[in-house]
Amino acid sequence: MIISYALDFAFICFGLGLLLTLYRVIFAPGVGDRVLALDTMVINAIAILVLQGIQQGTEIFFEAAMVVAMLGFVGTVAYARFMLRGNIIE
Repeated sequence: MIISYALDFAFICFGLGLLLTLYRVIFAPGVGDRVLALDTMVINAIAILVLQGIQQGTEIFFEAAMVVAMLGFVGTVAYARFMLRGNIIE
């Protein structure tokens, strides 16, 4: 009973965080700020997937969260490398 209220509150908090970081992606002053906001959006999406897995009681959302985490990490590293060197693959 109380877990459903806690999950609803967590969904609202992470959803709000996702919307605020989307605002930061659109209106950030620099490219580095946008990359950081996109990385934060990935973290919020992972949290929402994990919460959905807890709510529904299935493991598929945890596996999806792992895939999103790996793709988010690779994307952040690739974009940071592109910003520093101008190319991704040497």
